[in-house]
Amino acid sequence: MTDALQRLSDEGVAIWLDDLSRKRLTSGNLAELVRDKHVVGVTTNPSIFQKAIGTGDGYEEQLADLAVRGVTVEEAVRMMTAADVRDAADVLRPVYDASNGRDGRVSIEVDPRLAHETAPTVAEAKQLWWLVDRPNTFIKIPATVEGLPAISAVLAEGISVNVTLIFSLDRYKAVMDAFLTGLERAKANGHNLSTIESVASFFVSRVDTEIDKRLTKLGTDEALALKGKAAIANARLAYQAYEEVFSSDRWKALAAAGAKPQRPLWASTGVKDPAYDDTMYVVELAAPGTVNTMPEATLDAVADHGVVRGDTVTGNYADAKAVLDRIAGLGISYDDVVQLLEDEGVDKFEVSWKELLETVQKSLDAKGGSSK
Repeated sequence: MTDALQRLSDEGVAIWLDDLSRKRLTSGNLAELVRDKHVVGVTTNPSIFQKAIGTGDGYEEQLADLAVRGVTVEEAVRMMTAADVRDAADVLRPVYDASNGRDGRVSIEVDPRLAHETAPTVAEAKQLWWLVDRPNTFIKIPATVEGLPAISAVLAEGISVNVTLIFSLDRYKAVMDAFLTGLERAKANGHNLSTIESVASFFVSRVDTEIDKRLTKLGTDEALALKGKAAIANARLAYQAYEEVFSSDRWKALAAAGAKPQRPLWASTGVKDPAYDDTMYVVELAAPGTVNTMPEATLDAVADHGVVRGDTVTGNYADAKAVLDRIAGLGISYDDVVQLLEDEGVDKFEVSWKELLETVQKSLDAKGGSSK
């Protein structure tokens, strides 16, 4: 069953699971995925935790204890999510050790309500790093304009960072610059650069969802022929930018000091349109030194019928650029699309977080807790 996943790993793609819940931990499911399906990392986000904790499955005892203590709802949510991330990090610790810290990582995100506030993002990132207290943790920071200096500041503290919600090529280049700046400051602060890891989460399927909508509205044969092509083209050009930055003299100076490159991570790789191959955002983005974080349905699809054809990214840059040029030629604004997607991404996570807070508050109230 896992031959395709093995081939994907052999191509240099780290397979991560884009999901986490207490039930997944207590049932042993996560350990099984690590053992049987080559999963070497886990990503979470506010929507994932809202879904997991919203069911209440496995959280009742901790909720009761938190209610007795009379904690605030924000503290309760952080204690529950941190506990899940800590336990997942422990499950993945052997992977972390075997990969010399490269994989075996679990991500936890700063409060999405802070997405446009630099100093609070830095403060919460430091707090989460302390709270989870596992070296194989990533603190997720959104790639908003305000998030960029926060990324540098957090890396400068020696904290490993997963930069999330990247949609545009220009913003991705700014993220890599923030990464290099953070490592330069970390070095000046006396940190061991070899212990600092980072990934840059470049979102994929949502690009097709938005651009396909606009292509369908145009309705011409040329427009319809471009459906399902923008997201992969965008990601391939991001990899080209990655190759350029991580072959620069600036990077080489950091690498000489022990730094490891910030890997591109393909996020949002579940196919939204059922007309498309459900493995396309995995097999069409196989390239050395990348991460692909998949929902379990996509992981299972790749294991069952994915056709891994080797590196499908390197050398396809001219074709990728041609796709985006043709879309632009139809009057669809790339800049408008990626800004809309960033705004929607931040809003979606904020809504999920607020729903999570409301759900937990109700549970605390039912158990006699307070919201002081």
